[in-house]
Amino acid sequence: MSTQTPPNAPRLAEIDALRGVAAMMVMLFHYTTRFRQLYPGDTEASVSLPWGHLGVNLFFIISGFVIFMTLDRTRRPLDFVVSRFSRLYPVYWVAVGLTFVVVTLVGLPGKEVSPLHAVLNLLMFHALGRIPHVDSVYWTLEVELLFYLGMFLLYRAGRLAQVHQAIWLMLGLRLAYYLALELWGVDLPWILFRVTILAYLPWFALGICAFQLARATGLRSSRLPLGSAAAAIATLCIVDTPFKGVLAFLLAAIVWLAATGHLPLLRLRPLVWLGAISYPLYLVHENIGWALQRVLLAHGVAYDLTVLAAVTLSLLLAHLLHRSIELPAMTAIRQWYAHRHTQPS
Repeated sequence: MSTQTPPNAPRLAEIDALRGVAAMMVMLFHYTTRFRQLYPGDTEASVSLPWGHLGVNLFFIISGFVIFMTLDRTRRPLDFVVSRFSRLYPVYWVAVGLTFVVVTLVGLPGKEVSPLHAVLNLLMFHALGRIPHVDSVYWTLEVELLFYLGMFLLYRAGRLAQVHQAIWLMLGLRLAYYLALELWGVDLPWILFRVTILAYLPWFALGICAFQLARATGLRSSRLPLGSAAAAIATLCIVDTPFKGVLAFLLAAIVWLAATGHLPLLRLRPLVWLGAISYPLYLVHENIGWALQRVLLAHGVAYDLTVLAAVTLSLLLAHLLHRSIELPAMTAIRQWYAHRHTQPS
């Protein structure tokens, strides 16, 4: 479904492991910090991870990296569509059903949804219709899909090589929106702001730049991605805070270091495994883990032990979903597609 790997190809095993680290960051943030914000109590975790939500930003950078790389190697448009569908949807559908059943049976105040809304969640674009999430982490999936769509349209137009022009255009629009809002109070319609994913484009742009820098062979091939990365970081400094710009630089640098083999720790087997299960882990950890924490706390279990139990359950569920749903479905769909498109000899 793709061309051969070119020279100077980035190291995907390390990138995958880094995705696992991002999933763990988000999960620990939800169990140690976010849970107590939603369900205050007398006890707290002895170790909190309030910055763990930055794992989402790391996810967006990695997605920019991987999606541009994938399209750069894609021969046929349908190859990309099938690849993304087989990767994202089958295990997502199972996760939606599992989370809905657990929350309905066990109870989780403020997180219950109707059966109809659960079915509409299967589209992954449900939030554009203001349909509540079965699990609130799903908001990032819609952002990812819209980014995939934008990149796919760029690819279909034969403009992937001009990606930096698109990056500068979108960064300019992000700055224009910020200035219009701050100076004149002019806001975009809600749906337009969501569809254009303006708030997250700098992070995806940094991922694209990290990929191009990872395979660059000299200053000449580095100038454009370095310029676009600097523009993305500057945009974040302006529309958010200088501190957020510094964090963006550090996260993008980590992705580049991973892609160029400078983070050998990411080759450790536990981290490779964590990377393999990162997507189902992200899908199932929040509400199911919170439901378990509430049950255990109600029975007098120490808060730290509820965190440990939720982490253990989520890792186990993610591993089972990866082995029984994600891999088999992805393999079956891609083999079916390859068979359908095999030319007779």
